[in-house]
Amino acid sequence: MSTPDLSPKSPEWWRQAVIYQVYPRSFADADGDGLGDLRGITQRLTHLAALGVDALWLSPFYPSELADGGYDVADHRDVDPRLGSLDDFEAMVAEAHRLGLKVLVDIVPNHSSHQHVWFQEALRAGPGSAARDRYVFRDGRGAHGELPPTDWQSVFGGSAWRRVPDGQWYLHLFAPQQPDLNWENEEVRADFRTTLRFWSDRGVDGFRVDVAHALAKDLSEPLRDLGAPELSDEASLATMPPGSHPFYDRDEVHEIYRDWRKILDAYSPPRMAVAEAWVPGARRALYARPDELGQAFNFEYLKARWDAVELREVITASLATARAAGASATWVLSNHDVVRHATRLMLPAGTDPDAWLLSGGNAPAVDPVAGLRRARAATLLMLALPGSAYVYQGEELGLPEVADLPAAVLQDPIWEQTGHARKGRDGCRVPLPWTRTGPSYGFGAGGAWLPQPATFALYAVEAQDGVEGSTLELYRAALRLRRKLLQGESLTWSDDTPPGVLHFTRSDGWRCLANLSGRPAPLPPGEPLLSSAPLEPDGRLGPDTTVWLGR
Repeated sequence: MSTPDLSPKSPEWWRQAVIYQVYPRSFADADGDGLGDLRGITQRLTHLAALGVDALWLSPFYPSELADGGYDVADHRDVDPRLGSLDDFEAMVAEAHRLGLKVLVDIVPNHSSHQHVWFQEALRAGPGSAARDRYVFRDGRGAHGELPPTDWQSVFGGSAWRRVPDGQWYLHLFAPQQPDLNWENEEVRADFRTTLRFWSDRGVDGFRVDVAHALAKDLSEPLRDLGAPELSDEASLATMPPGSHPFYDRDEVHEIYRDWRKILDAYSPPRMAVAEAWVPGARRALYARPDELGQAFNFEYLKARWDAVELREVITASLATARAAGASATWVLSNHDVVRHATRLMLPAGTDPDAWLLSGGNAPAVDPVAGLRRARAATLLMLALPGSAYVYQGEELGLPEVADLPAAVLQDPIWEQTGHARKGRDGCRVPLPWTRTGPSYGFGAGGAWLPQPATFALYAVEAQDGVEGSTLELYRAALRLRRKLLQGESLTWSDDTPPGVLHFTRSDGWRCLANLSGRPAPLPPGEPLLSSAPLEPDGRLGPDTTVWLGR
């Protein structure tokens, strides 16, 4: 098998790419107002080029009141003035392409901001209007319409319905400031076709599709109750035949993405897309079909415990699912919605992450040194797998979760919407440290919109750049080596391993061994190419360590 073509002109550059997620507000601040911006990203693109990633994916940078970290979009075809302008965006794309980096952007099709001109028009137009049909408005239940239309719950807590002054209710599967769009409305569909072309025409190489499984909804009357609103999204999906949930993972959603694919394929090279679809593997494969989005995030891998048996099962199933769809597998350990894996992988089995965050990260306490060792091993394992790897900003520095943010600074809507029962996701969104000193460790000339702990000085890019054995240099070495080793999209497991050890061979003969046990493990013959921690003095593989071996 030949080495995959990752050149910018290859139509399948994404199949084994490493894609770096930028959360714009927290990456780099060029104007010193404490909020990350597009010019800050442009100034720091050399960091990504030196790291060795193939692309960057930008979380939303659109006009927004930041009710949900930018995912409440007031205009899907513009830039929030606090983050820059369309000219700044085009300059960033041009610089990324000059450095050999592709650019993906988030597209948020399930909902808009309540500040969007469409929603404001809908509020003025009243019940039964064409403007309201772009969203999901319904009359309430009860003698005076005082009860929500259904028992549907918001992902962020509480009812998924909000009443407006004229008595009708609108659907918001997320925050009240994020009214759901009605994808049965042709005007909505046409508008997003325009949005795809708008960003593709500006050089965007692909899209990450937010909440890809929620667009199609069964809005036939009477609307159906779930009957068990306390169930999580995935749990409620499991109670119904595939494709029949009232608002998640409905079969009709695939018609939308087949329509999108025609637009994406009209460009040369075709624009890629990846679905954020929190659905079981067999259903996830549908979103990744070549005539739809082409790729889908693999959350089973992110959610797997640090356990060799469980990880092997998840990896095997994930590869089979991707193969069945004609896609490549995706791997991710951290993102803007979950506890950073340098911390998460150390939490004992059964730990409630919400309760742990409410304790300020003290119940139980997590050893940051042990957590970093395990995170490095997990990363080297992930980067050895065939498929695309998605890296979240700051994980190349080994950043832990900032679990002790005081309540007064929290901005995630989850905190207020759950009545302070869940702290939310701010702990993984704390701005990056670039230098050892300064008011925001080099993030910007001013402070940072979320406070950075003093320990961030130890993790700063400046503190790790060129330092042998640092996490930053481990990522750089791994990505350089990975590019040289890539061949094919398969692996072969070895069963001749001690308990707790994963061992597989890639198609051209190099191998990866990850020791997830608490004891050193012997290594088979082969040249150690890279290891997440030094090998034991006797040459064995230490606990929580991954090594790549040459033939």
